[in-house]
Amino acid sequence: MVLLDVLDQLRRQHGWRLAVAHFNHRLRGRASDLDERWVRREAARRGLPFVNERADVAGYARRAGLSVEMAARQLRHEFLARAARQLKLRAVALAHHADDQVELFFLRLLRGAGGEGLAGMKFRSQSPADRRVALVRPLLEQPKSALRAYAKEQGLHFREDASNAALEMKRNRVRHRLLPLLARQYQPAVGDVIRRTMKLLEGEADFVRQAAEGWLKAQRHEPFTRLHPAVQRQVIQMQLIRLGIGPTFELVERLRTRAGGTVSTGPDGLVRRDREGLIERVAMLEPVFHSEERIVELASPVRRAAFGGLQIRWSLIRASCKRGHPRFGSGCEYFDADNVGSSITLRHWQPGDRFQPIGMRSAVKLQDLFTNARIPRAERHHRVMGVTANGVIFWVEGLRIGERFKLDKGTVTRLKWRWRRGASRVAYPRRAC
Repeated sequence: MVLLDVLDQLRRQHGWRLAVAHFNHRLRGRASDLDERWVRREAARRGLPFVNERADVAGYARRAGLSVEMAARQLRHEFLARAARQLKLRAVALAHHADDQVELFFLRLLRGAGGEGLAGMKFRSQSPADRRVALVRPLLEQPKSALRAYAKEQGLHFREDASNAALEMKRNRVRHRLLPLLARQYQPAVGDVIRRTMKLLEGEADFVRQAAEGWLKAQRHEPFTRLHPAVQRQVIQMQLIRLGIGPTFELVERLRTRAGGTVSTGPDGLVRRDREGLIERVAMLEPVFHSEERIVELASPVRRAAFGGLQIRWSLIRASCKRGHPRFGSGCEYFDADNVGSSITLRHWQPGDRFQPIGMRSAVKLQDLFTNARIPRAERHHRVMGVTANGVIFWVEGLRIGERFKLDKGTVTRLKWRWRRGASRVAYPRRAC
């Protein structure tokens, strides 16, 4: 309400066109409806146009697989952009204030954001729903205490959103628990310190972004390898965003430190950075199911095998053996040998394969497991798996072991299974696994 009052006074002085837009998230039942009614009355009292929409945010969040906060933000910005176009206005004013900035800093810090993200919201930016609509935040420099003091001085009434106290929301936990703790035990002026830090980060991030933009626009580039690592990261990040690819830290670092090779962006995508520093998508070849397989006798005197680029070794250990508990590690698993059987088949993924990883109640499509594990489509066809004589998959390279083959109190013999990829001769240290 403070924002509306300030803008209403300014529009009278400058002849601005002003309208009030309200989005009812329908998250608080009757209270949400009362908020809408109250804003409508206030707009009418000031003689301002009023537009509003309602949406079942909670239902949309469930259907879209989003958090309620993210779903609310998306639907709200889409509504505000529509309202601006409908009213033929070029900007939407939002009531974010300085305390919001501090909370956002910690939310993004815990998410692992870089300097640009930690710099927080800008006074002016583009709407995420429509780049033609500007978002402005006139109160961004003002703490909440100053806004409350202004409201009291001007006799402005406002409604407190009860959901602001709900601790299941991370932002509210930052507001009500983390920040008071920091102010009480570490830095009484934590808000001022964080806002100052954000200004420093904003300037440094702007400098890095300008350097990256200048490098990308230049017809003759300075060698990519001579750029500062911060500029290299920004150059890669900007190119990924233009390609519609989320620039995660891991993806940016792999591209930054690796020229020429392809890097996976998810189950169905590949990109490559050339030696000049430019990013391009790489067309994926249609994967082919491999039919080769190898039958292995686990009781054979020679307990090693090579298949599909893997070097595999195994041993059979009596559960009563005084070697202590099995030590699991990378490239090493233990199975109940009697459940696995004496003869197995090593092969690759085939259409219709189903697998029950440990902890799951039933077998599911192996394709779904690969997708959930974010294994690139082409790579899935090269993963090696172990199958029992009666056709049950007990092990898939890179996934959890099969539920039916785990060790338990009834295990008599353990199958110790070790593998490594890419080496023709492999030494297995005694201390490993």
